Amino acid sequence: MALLMRLCSFVVNVLLLPLHVIDAVGLYKLYKRVFPLCVYRISFTYNKKMHDKKKELFLTLPEFSKAGQLTILEIGCGSGTNFEYYPSGCKVICTDPNPHFQKYLKKSMDVNDHLKYEKFVVASGEDMGSVEDESVDVVVCTLVLCSVNSIPQTLREAHRILRPGGALYFIEHVVADPSSWAYFLQHVLQPAWYYFGDGCEVTRATWKHLEAAGFSELKLKHVEAPLFVVISPHIIGYAVK
Repeated sequence: MALLMRLCSFVVNVLLLPLHVIDAVGLYKLYKRVFPLCVYRISFTYNKKMHDKKKELFLTLPEFSKAGQLTILEIGCGSGTNFEYYPSGCKVICTDPNPHFQKYLKKSMDVNDHLKYEKFVVASGEDMGSVEDESVDVVVCTLVLCSVNSIPQTLREAHRILRPGGALYFIEHVVADPSSWAYFLQHVLQPAWYYFGDGCEVTRATWKHLEAAGFSELKLKHVEAPLFVVISPHIIGYAVK
């Protein structure tokens, strides 16, 4: 199976030669203007299929409010697909490395007027220096750790920003069991998925980084989401500072 996987992956890479060239000469950056529209449209389907899981996870958010006010920082907020699940009246800080999401983010903000939006910061998950230490109750990170350059550094930043007793909430797709066909397809299609997902990697064992991130408590479960087999394996939960 390993030999077949490497062979199929090689074929995919050969077929992607034009995209490799486009990326090498810097033209792929143009896709960053189109990517937010793709995410915005896909997010409706994702939320529909993951509604129950998101609702169940975010139901516990009020437990981390301090003095009746819950402050949430969302890493890689994208088009704001999580906003509908946040408690009424909480304050939200949004960050994303792609400034072109702002148009679609504004649409979600207008629809979800039960929240108070503090600011939108153009920043990567690895460097959120404009956000003060221990300044938020909750950090939310959904479908983000698959595309950051460094998961450990992103988790260190989340840990730094969280107040003591605060929590990092996450929903991430991860690599499948090595004995499964999903694992085979993930590794074969990864080169193509990288371009489609603007740097997204479907072969990451993200839970290992969460386990090693130094949180005092980690509640994590593996689930099979009702999605395309390549992104079906998910982890869902939260980690307490």
